[in-house]
Amino acid sequence: MELSLIQEITINALPVVFAITVHEAAHGYAARHFGDMTAYAAGRISLNPLRHIDPIGTILVPLLLYWTTQGHFLFGWAKPVPVDFSRLRNPKKDMLWVAAAGPGSNLAMAIFWALVMKFSAGLPEGMALPLSLMGAAGIMINVVLMVLNLLPLPPLDGGRIAVSLLPHRLAYRFAAVERYGFVILLMLMFSGILGKILGPLIDVVIGLLSLLFNL
Repeated sequence: MELSLIQEITINALPVVFAITVHEAAHGYAARHFGDMTAYAAGRISLNPLRHIDPIGTILVPLLLYWTTQGHFLFGWAKPVPVDFSRLRNPKKDMLWVAAAGPGSNLAMAIFWALVMKFSAGLPEGMALPLSLMGAAGIMINVVLMVLNLLPLPPLDGGRIAVSLLPHRLAYRFAAVERYGFVILLMLMFSGILGKILGPLIDVVIGLLSLLFNL
């Protein structure tokens, strides 16, 4: 079935917005749990997308990527939730859990969208098709965000997890890479290397979800 541009945007908008905003909110929830109230004081521990949306990262970049890659690759970001790691009860140890909360929320949402896709098959056709397409989009964007953010590159979540796990001297040196992290990420993206790294990992996770839920 050929979808119009408006239909495609409508189907993808909800999964994309919530994948990004819930990811950020999860960091805030985890930070509060481990003692840092910075995000809470800023009103960022919320599932209201309006509190997290970045006009460029949440809307413009995903739309441009959707058009230029024909929906094969989506990427974006929300306004980062402020976390003061020095306020965590055990900063180096707790950093791991605060960082892992984001990708963990994406895994949970990928499972949710897999369930939506699974149970949409029993609905009338008028509801089944859009929900199935929305479920597929939700799985893809959340798996992409999860795998991308687990790359061991500061300031991505995987980089912070690596800093948490490394010995202090190595962790300090590795954390210094953060100032160049976004530039490195863009270079990897536009050179095609990022896709070659992420592609097989994304395929494995989606394959496992498909097998688990018989999609």
